[in-house]
Amino acid sequence: MPNSKNEKLIVLVEKMPAFPKSVQQIVQLTSDINASAKDIVRVIECDPIMTVKILKAINSSFYGLPQKITSVQRAVVHIGLNTIKNIALGVAAMGMLSANNKANFNTSNFLLHSLTTAAISKLLAERIGLSSTECGDCFVAGLLHDFGKVVFAEFMPDEFKLALEKSQEQQLPLHQTELEFIGLNHSQAGKILAEKWELSDPLIDAIAHHHDLTHSQNVLRDCVFAANQISKHMQFGNGGNPMIEAFPESIVTRFGSTLFALCDALGDLESIKIEAQSFINL
Repeated sequence: MPNSKNEKLIVLVEKMPAFPKSVQQIVQLTSDINASAKDIVRVIECDPIMTVKILKAINSSFYGLPQKITSVQRAVVHIGLNTIKNIALGVAAMGMLSANNKANFNTSNFLLHSLTTAAISKLLAERIGLSSTECGDCFVAGLLHDFGKVVFAEFMPDEFKLALEKSQEQQLPLHQTELEFIGLNHSQAGKILAEKWELSDPLIDAIAHHHDLTHSQNVLRDCVFAANQISKHMQFGNGGNPMIEAFPESIVTRFGSTLFALCDALGDLESIKIEAQSFINL
């Protein structure tokens, strides 16, 4: 990647708002096995906007709790710390998106794709027996895998619009047409965003290489790759990329299935779409 392009991207990413400090702290604390639930609750409650949105999400029809939850402490008891972290990240990520952009990039469809990819990535992680922490990380990686597109939509809308149009008209992978019109792709932009947000190295790698078909030891990357294709196959939202990639041998080995066989094995995923839409409507 030419230095001038890399420097330009860094300038663009620097314009993007950082995750709220509270969310960064939540991510760090939930990754620390020595952190207590009390520490995490305290961080959330110091951010009143985040507290309200988390409680609103928890009391939505999706969770169907028998009684209204009025405190973050009770929320932790009912749905667990990992779910709280995922809700906080979802709320923060949605807060970064502008509904109107010159690239005509549909942010509602983008969010639906991102959130369903996140949930499917977590589901796949559970399916292959990963730890609860790793499953939570798979959710985060899936949620943020395409957020480099937000940089382009906000700060390089003309070039991104051309990339979107050529990808759609000629049925080409969007990350390829981005290279043509921008000189960079959203995976590269996402990598720098993830570094700015101080995410873990496996998360950064999963975001940076989610279109990479070569064999990887990073199970997060494999879960995101597979979930991304499943979300597109199910037509859950639209991230702007019309191409559905077949599973390479390494992904088939990881999950024991081809794309279509895995979709069949997972069964009805409509509840995942409903959950994602409930987040978007918060």
